[in-house]
Amino acid sequence: MTNPEPVFALIDCNSFYASCERVFRPDLAKTPIVVLSNNDGCVIARSYDAKPFVKMGQPYFQIRDHLRRNGVVAFSSNYALYGDMSERVMTIIESMVPALEVYSIDEAFADLTGIPGDLTAFGRKIRSTIYKRTGIPVGVGIARTKTLAKLANHTAKRLLDKTGGVVDICEAFKRDWTLRNTDVGEVWGIGRRMKAHLEVMGIKTAMDLARADAWTLRQKFSVVIEKTARELAGTSCLELAEADVPKQEICCSRMFGERLTEIAPIKEAVATYMHRAAEKLRAQNSLCKTIRVSIRTGMFNMQEARYANGALIELPYPTNDVRLMTKCATEAVDRVFRPGYKYSKAEVLLMDLRQPGEFTDDLFAHVQTQAASRIMSVLDGINGRWGRGTLRVASVPRDPGWAMRRDLMSQSFTTRIDQLWTVKAR
Repeated sequence: MTNPEPVFALIDCNSFYASCERVFRPDLAKTPIVVLSNNDGCVIARSYDAKPFVKMGQPYFQIRDHLRRNGVVAFSSNYALYGDMSERVMTIIESMVPALEVYSIDEAFADLTGIPGDLTAFGRKIRSTIYKRTGIPVGVGIARTKTLAKLANHTAKRLLDKTGGVVDICEAFKRDWTLRNTDVGEVWGIGRRMKAHLEVMGIKTAMDLARADAWTLRQKFSVVIEKTARELAGTSCLELAEADVPKQEICCSRMFGERLTEIAPIKEAVATYMHRAAEKLRAQNSLCKTIRVSIRTGMFNMQEARYANGALIELPYPTNDVRLMTKCATEAVDRVFRPGYKYSKAEVLLMDLRQPGEFTDDLFAHVQTQAASRIMSVLDGINGRWGRGTLRVASVPRDPGWAMRRDLMSQSFTTRIDQLWTVKAR
């Protein structure tokens, strides 16, 4: 018995950040929305109907009045809300497909190999189920390879009125139509520079790339471009990655909401960033042996004195105990802080990460105690149930004055019990 041909689906949330905001603001269903970066700096996300009014990356202070005149509503980024809504969407998809690869916060690849029946109808079922349970609209692209599935998803959203948000190009004539009508720059992994190089070779559409000689592409560019061409031609080269590979470094870095000149709030910030980095460390079941703490001033204001420095900390043993890590990190601030500067940012970088049992120390070396590991498990359990920051080390403040400026942030409707969605009866 021969194995069935592989079938992949890419499920991608439409204008994800803006869609999350609309779920709890139905009055904005037809209002253009933009979402801003940290400290309300620039535009990082737009709803489809906001695109004619604003470009990605535009500084908010320059376009504030322009947005207001055109009825565009701006929101500060609410990562707690977006992260929770993403988890809900991915959980729904995972319950409906044999295997899932979460590719980013708003998209995932699913393995549909062997699923019987009309795959377009199945894609519509996924789409309607997600919308019914979360209010988030998605597009679904279905194809024989991951690259083609990405292309099918792009077509589903580009021709939403005709496709209903689902496109299946498993059949050759549908695949070829999509390839002929897609610019090569729209292909997954083809950036502006690569597009220019390919166009010099006469490769202007996805079909041109699919028909190009794969070995020539490998010699001239890279194995990645070769695999892209083969995938467009229908040969699956990229498998579904179900498990995330543990990161080799974990970084937590934020701009302050205001310039800091005293050491105490900088230590609070470092403790806060360490708390988050240690959460990520434990989530991938890793231990850390080395930490780098750095602080810096703003680097673009020529009227302010500039300074940046960092310190490496070797922990006494591999650990994920946030208490020890916070103590060592905040003590390191004393080594790099210099009075007389206006600091704008701090960073915590966890390095030399290993899984338990991968460290080779001598027989008498100190190790993290079982009691400390149990305490960390309790900490994560409480915060997982009642919300991040419910239980934390004492050096992490609840509402710090130096926190990122997010004057336009919506409520954390799904992660904070004091900010639940309320409906008022008329």
